[in-house]
Amino acid sequence: MRIAISGPSGCGNSTVTKLVSQKLNLKLVNYTFRNMAAEKGTTLEEIQKKALEDPKIDYLLDFTQVNEAADNSVLGSRLAIWLIDADLSVWLTASPRVRAKRIADRDQKSFSETLAFTRKRDKENFQRYKKYYGISINNIKHADLVVNTEKFSAEQVADIIIACAGLLKNNVPKRNKYAQKIKKVIEQNLSK
Repeated sequence: MRIAISGPSGCGNSTVTKLVSQKLNLKLVNYTFRNMAAEKGTTLEEIQKKALEDPKIDYLLDFTQVNEAADNSVLGSRLAIWLIDADLSVWLTASPRVRAKRIADRDQKSFSETLAFTRKRDKENFQRYKKYYGISINNIKHADLVVNTEKFSAEQVADIIIACAGLLKNNVPKRNKYAQKIKKVIEQNLSK
């Protein structure tokens, strides 16, 4: 079983992906700009800034995710529901204010500074994904499940996803019309 979990920053993507992976004993794939920044010894803000100038940063991140998300895995990323053919694709959502509060609490930063950065990051992500892949991350109609994480704890969100996954056990994964297109774009751009 492959589960794809996406949503904007602060919705609980990483936490929920980890919980679902653990509870279902599936491989966890959650490689993000935050991970990339840590590997390069820089900040998330710097990676985000570099990604605006160099599309290969996104392509490398997405290439890593696609290759890691084999059978029996849970992929959590901004683009997960567009990147792979999944048995279950999930979009997590919450208001910008709630997301910023969660991020500010986690990173121990001011709320107003975090809210401004979150809104800026959302806008930049939207523009990059549209430019690089021709997709709108605001168009989530192909997600199988949409969960407003303001209303539930991370544990409850994971349980909702697991309950839905349990209903799909014998289904054949649907073909994701975006996955092959994005994979081709990544491969073409990384070979340059």
